[in-house]
Amino acid sequence: MWNTRIHPDTPGVPSILRAPGAKGEILRPGTYRRGMDQPLVSRMRPYGETIFARMTALATAHDAVNLGQGFPDTDGPAEVLEAAREAISDGHNQYPPGPGIPSLREAVASHQQERYGLGVDPDGEVLVTTGATEAIASALLALVEPGDEVVVIEPYYDSYAAGISLAGGIRRAVPLRRDLTLDREALTAAFSERTRAVLVNTPHNPTGRVLTREELGLVADLARRHDAWVISDEVYEHMTFDGAGHVPIATLPGMWERTVTIGSAGKSFSVTGWKVGWVSGPRELVTAVRTVKQFLTYTSGAPFQPAVARALSMGPAPLEELTASLQSRRDLLVEGLLGAGLDVSVPEGTYFVVADAAPLGVTDATSWCLELPERVGVVAVPVSVFCDDPSRTASLVRFAFCKREPVLEEACRRLARL
Repeated sequence: MWNTRIHPDTPGVPSILRAPGAKGEILRPGTYRRGMDQPLVSRMRPYGETIFARMTALATAHDAVNLGQGFPDTDGPAEVLEAAREAISDGHNQYPPGPGIPSLREAVASHQQERYGLGVDPDGEVLVTTGATEAIASALLALVEPGDEVVVIEPYYDSYAAGISLAGGIRRAVPLRRDLTLDREALTAAFSERTRAVLVNTPHNPTGRVLTREELGLVADLARRHDAWVISDEVYEHMTFDGAGHVPIATLPGMWERTVTIGSAGKSFSVTGWKVGWVSGPRELVTAVRTVKQFLTYTSGAPFQPAVARALSMGPAPLEELTASLQSRRDLLVEGLLGAGLDVSVPEGTYFVVADAAPLGVTDATSWCLELPERVGVVAVPVSVFCDDPSRTASLVRFAFCKREPVLEEACRRLARL
């Protein structure tokens, strides 16, 4: 069984991502000055250059196919792009309202009602953010006091650990079982009277799991029992395959009032560079998140907000088209990875595939991924960078399939050299 771990200082962050340490200088009693060689505050020192920046640099250096960073290589629907151009021409170039423009907040509220039956008031229960990453950080900073514990499911999106550290919280990581299901005993053991929040991500990055209603029910039961907030990262909500449906945890009994739900236009409409996300939930929670968010970016994306409102008003057709296309590309990459000799976990959602390189004799996926761009001209990311204990996922590698089919076909040809 993978045991729950508690990490106040993020000791499990792989060295590839760590910033160098340094000692401070004691000047006099009660006064401390950081050394000039280390201005960064101690709680953020475990977070240096991200794996994505490093792997993208290697992709450029070796002209490699970049399946490491999760961004599409095609643009979103033409109608949505045109809406952004129109918004610029129409003068939507100054600060939009802090909570987001009314039409976008109304579109988010309608989306939650029509798809999930959640009655959301656009005036006070929706907040537009600068992408989902800011939404996550704002929620953590708003809801977590220094010393509070936050439960996360491992592997986890890398900003979770940094956001918890920014808030002064303590991370309790609960690894998925080797079959990628939730470990009931480990999850239960992670909660205590010190638990302030649980951060849930489904569909799950990097594994591609879509948590079942029963698994979410366990999380919900523990959150209610320990009076914990739930921060639900649902940015891949529209990317589920083979009949695996997305269930927002806020729809479960007694969960609306304690859940902050996070969505993303960048993921849903293939416009990641626009950085438009949102938070929805009960008024008091959204107000708390807004209180923090207003001092981060205040507001952003003036011409993109009306374009995203247009996108959400287009109905399910563009989202269904994206899902069907992604499922086809998933199958293409899975076949290529199997042909290259890797074991593959076929994802139920997101646009990532996790493969085990152990059949190729790989015991250190980080080193293998660093060598792969020069060796065969493909970039991937080791799953260990999403974990507190890298040894548990030492041979696992994440590949992104949100690329054009010719790009994926070329990647598969190169991987076949393995």
